[in-house]
Amino acid sequence: MQAWQVHENGEPGEVMRLADVAPPTPGEGQVLLRVRAANINFPDVLMCRGQYQVRPPLPFTPGVEVCAETEDGRRVLANPALPHGGLAEFTVADAAALLPAPDTLDDAEAAALHIGYQTGWFGLHRRAALRAGETLLVHAAAGGVGSAAVQLGKAAGATVIGVVGGPEKAAVARELGCDVVIDRRAEDVIAAVKEATGGRGADVIYDPVGGTAFQQSTKVVAFEGRIVVVGFASGDIPAAALNHALVKNYGILGLHWGLYNTKNPRLVRECHEQLTELAARGAIKPHVSERVPLAEAAGAVQRVADGVTTGRIAVIPEKGATA
Repeated sequence: MQAWQVHENGEPGEVMRLADVAPPTPGEGQVLLRVRAANINFPDVLMCRGQYQVRPPLPFTPGVEVCAETEDGRRVLANPALPHGGLAEFTVADAAALLPAPDTLDDAEAAALHIGYQTGWFGLHRRAALRAGETLLVHAAAGGVGSAAVQLGKAAGATVIGVVGGPEKAAVARELGCDVVIDRRAEDVIAAVKEATGGRGADVIYDPVGGTAFQQSTKVVAFEGRIVVVGFASGDIPAAALNHALVKNYGILGLHWGLYNTKNPRLVRECHEQLTELAARGAIKPHVSERVPLAEAAGAVQRVADGVTTGRIAVIPEKGATA
């Protein structure tokens, strides 16, 4: 089979190599899966660089979420068991963690419903307890993680403010349903949020960026507001001034979705059921901006690393691959 492999850490476009390798052998409790679509996530970039909290042994295949087919013909969503990631024709995953792929979504959309939307649902509902009528601010609102949060916020009845970088991403954020879109490259984010909220600020702030975005969040969070920290795409991990959180009376909440798979997997399945229902009635629909063949995966991962993409890029292996 064909699979992308990383033999040394570095930029994805430089270290990813397409190779002919033997299909992975499932371990205890695992199943072999034929990949129908693999979506690229920022953790794939970090793993290539050797900067992710999970460091698979070299060589490894990137790809942390797939829509795939089991040997008995079921269409499922899965997180591949590293080092055998999803940017390949076949992968392996834990049998107990497989989720049914929603019938209302195609393979690329179904794969994109997994990590980003699960992270959004847990961050907004489980951690921040977002309520209808509240204002939600989403940083990087046109990206893979941010776009999911925008749709979930609208589905929950919130007013959504999206912060993006550039006019192209601003257009995408509007299409996703943002009530207010702020281009951080052309506008003062703090002033624009205060104007949009009548000086009150945002009740919930969803931050996959860190760095400057987090510092801006602390200046525009409302009384009893909640800042949900879900990642540091900027590469800058900020230090929180806890005296400021005390004086302004807001909360800083961390969200590591992967922990729920081991700490409380029942909640992951319940979340998937709710996401499937939202997709079935059209309340959410993953924004897949590109669909590329397996041969172009390295360039696609590099574009995610460079921050020039919107939504998700789906990698589609050729049909008919055999193990």
